[in-house]
Amino acid sequence: MEAMTFAQKVLSRASGREAFPGEIVSAKIDLAMSHENAALVLRAFNEMGAKEVWDAERMVLLFDHRVPANTIKAAEGHQAVRAFVRAEGLPHFYDLREGICHQVLPEKGHVLPGMLIVGTDSHTTTYGALGAFSTGIGATEMAAVWATGELWMKVPRTFRFHLNGRLDGPVVAKDVILHLIGMMGADGCDYRCVEFVGPVVDAMSISGRMTMCNMSMEMGAKAGVAFPDQRTKDYLKGRTAKEWKPVLSDPEAQVEREIDLDLTGLAPQVAYPHSVDNVKPVEEMAGIPVDQAVIGSCTNGRAEDLLAAERVLHGRKVPDSVRLIVVPASREVYLWALESGVMASLVRAGAVVTNPGCGPCLGAHQGLLAPGERCIATTNRNFRGRMGSPESEVYLASPATVAASALKGQIADPREVIG
Repeated sequence: MEAMTFAQKVLSRASGREAFPGEIVSAKIDLAMSHENAALVLRAFNEMGAKEVWDAERMVLLFDHRVPANTIKAAEGHQAVRAFVRAEGLPHFYDLREGICHQVLPEKGHVLPGMLIVGTDSHTTTYGALGAFSTGIGATEMAAVWATGELWMKVPRTFRFHLNGRLDGPVVAKDVILHLIGMMGADGCDYRCVEFVGPVVDAMSISGRMTMCNMSMEMGAKAGVAFPDQRTKDYLKGRTAKEWKPVLSDPEAQVEREIDLDLTGLAPQVAYPHSVDNVKPVEEMAGIPVDQAVIGSCTNGRAEDLLAAERVLHGRKVPDSVRLIVVPASREVYLWALESGVMASLVRAGAVVTNPGCGPCLGAHQGLLAPGERCIATTNRNFRGRMGSPESEVYLASPATVAASALKGQIADPREVIG
């Protein structure tokens, strides 16, 4: 058997045969996730005449995008999914309390290295941070997975990023992935499995790796992965009792492209409207006034993100001209922030805190923008109209950069604020 990449190995196991890049295989799914769009999946599931789900234990459903329900239509969707969960006796259902799917699934021990995971959300790539092959699919595809547990998948070719050097000061994983997206372009890794390796990745927390894999899809990736190590073991300890083995690319496996980068001296990065790949160093954008700042989302709503923002804002006040909205990624993160005093500090600085969820990120509720307003956010997309009016602007940055910008009322370099 010839040397294989990570993607080949996972899809070979899942399909029961040796899988080669470019081939289409029928793969057995290890875990399937849906949030509110489970209502759409359910409709397709019923239309295809399916009588029962293939494996209730391998399905995770939850609500996070519009919680609490922000419209009658959203409430009706929630109602339909709750009824389905009860009827099918699905054991892994998280209602509006728990938070964002991509934070909750790893926290609850559903994600393990080497798994093949699909979700009806494009940022399902997040789970690659724990060494899983995870990717987003559509509602009709998910209906087929619910019914059969299998899905046709094309085996992706691999791009490998060797991230060398070290990050200085407040520069973090969000700055790295924005830099890579700016360099590669929004379709630069189209349908590739992107491997993140090297000293910079080794030094990253699981939270940082989640940020990297989450936004890998913003450069077109089918999946992103950071390979398991001691940090992975430490994260999974206490979250799962299941045994797991890391799946790694063979050293001699053929990859389509290898990109070597030295990130020493990288500045904080900002994505300029209206494209995630429109990225510039913060010093080129400093001084642009902002009306709103959002810290949260599946990209940057974790404990270390809130802590990074609090370090910038501690003992300071956000001006009345800026609306600072903080959205913890999960109830676990929210409780940590409350018990550690981080949340109290953020509120004293002027933050408005919402329940864990996705609201402002997708422009559903809890922070829409009016025409002409600007927002700087730790979220993952800044398309026109993403957070409200199509005449508003969204800038993307790290928690420290967003906090510094909220404090100054304009896009600001966190290195100057932290001093």
